[in-house]
Amino acid sequence: ALVIHADLLSKVRQVIPDHVLILSVPVPKSIQLAYGVSDAQCAVQPGDTDWNLWRESFEPTPRDPEQLPSTIIYTSGTTGKPKGVRRPMATPEQMAISRRMLGISYGFDGYEGRGEAITTAVVGPIYHSAPNAHASFCFREGANIVITPRFDPENLLALIERHQITHLNMVPIMFNRLLKLPQSVRDAYDVSSLQFVAHAAAPVSPPIKRAMIEWWGPVINEYYGSTEMGNVTFCTAEEWLAHPGSVGRPMPDAVVRVIDDEGKDLPPREIGEVIGRTKGSVDFTYQNDDEKRRRMEKAGLVTPGDMGYFDEDGFLYLCDRANDMVISGGVNIYPAEIEAELHKITDVADCAVFGIPDDEFGEALCAYIQLQPDASLTESALREQLRETVAGYKMPKVWEFVLDLPREDSGKIFKRKLREPYWEGQDRRI
Repeated sequence: ALVIHADLLSKVRQVIPDHVLILSVPVPKSIQLAYGVSDAQCAVQPGDTDWNLWRESFEPTPRDPEQLPSTIIYTSGTTGKPKGVRRPMATPEQMAISRRMLGISYGFDGYEGRGEAITTAVVGPIYHSAPNAHASFCFREGANIVITPRFDPENLLALIERHQITHLNMVPIMFNRLLKLPQSVRDAYDVSSLQFVAHAAAPVSPPIKRAMIEWWGPVINEYYGSTEMGNVTFCTAEEWLAHPGSVGRPMPDAVVRVIDDEGKDLPPREIGEVIGRTKGSVDFTYQNDDEKRRRMEKAGLVTPGDMGYFDEDGFLYLCDRANDMVISGGVNIYPAEIEAELHKITDVADCAVFGIPDDEFGEALCAYIQLQPDASLTESALREQLRETVAGYKMPKVWEFVLDLPREDSGKIFKRKLREPYWEGQDRRI
């Protein structure tokens, strides 16, 4: 069966197999208003099965909780087709470890027994793993939860003030949009109730994070993980200010390694593949793709596909996705390094750098630039500023200026959509 909001059904109806039962859900008014959808689109169409009526036609069926099937959470599909991650039910021991890890990630650690109320707002789509885990955890822990139909920066400030929000789980693009608000708007709302703001899912440029810490105080905390691996590192605001750019140190009950191509641990400051796992993580498989699951396994741990290194204090730094690494003239280039420098340029709102085919060097860099409103930077001006901090062989060869960069619902830039047209007709992808 497919359970789907009525306004989305028309977009996928033609590709739904005939044997699949379609259960159409009337669209709630709050979602309709947030997305500007018409009344006609939000109603269940004649001939479709109304989810509410169908559900009410059944009596509840008692089931042994240990026999319930697990859910399938799909990965974001940033570098390929989204993969369904399927897990069996966790054991009580695994659930206890997972609760501790999530408690650290979301700022609940240490609150038990203090008698203080926690109020959070869910600002990301709950069908993504991080917002889903955050919302589910807060529900189980008895927190007050404010659910928003979509992220709006000023509306979030209003919700923080109105509901005295104490905890948030965010992604860096939300920081960018909050900081773009006029100073008068930012000053109009009281955000002093915030005690813990977690962020993850994408890199954050140091200037953006510093600006958020200056605004909201040392409540900005970061964790790192993946749908498959779980949350494995954590970094407080104070730790990040001492180790800017880090995603933190391994949490208790987590194992994180940085390895070379032979699976050997690398010394501090040497870049390799990041692998890890939480001790409370339930093993998983990919829906209909066991071979892909086997390729994810390395030395008994899981690879999320990231490259990085540890410093001498045990803090982990991420360089880029392994799939995003560019080999130009035999030299490894990490686009995230160039993106970080571009983000420091005031008139650059956002950017994406990736590899494209090049007859001479094998690959060259292409940069997509989204400028701030009313900015008028040219390619030559960007090149000139970038030369101060970026080596010549890392300079993008192709520059494209766009009004908006394509994004997933989670806020990540959809690099694959930008990259694929350049590789059409090529017999390779790197």
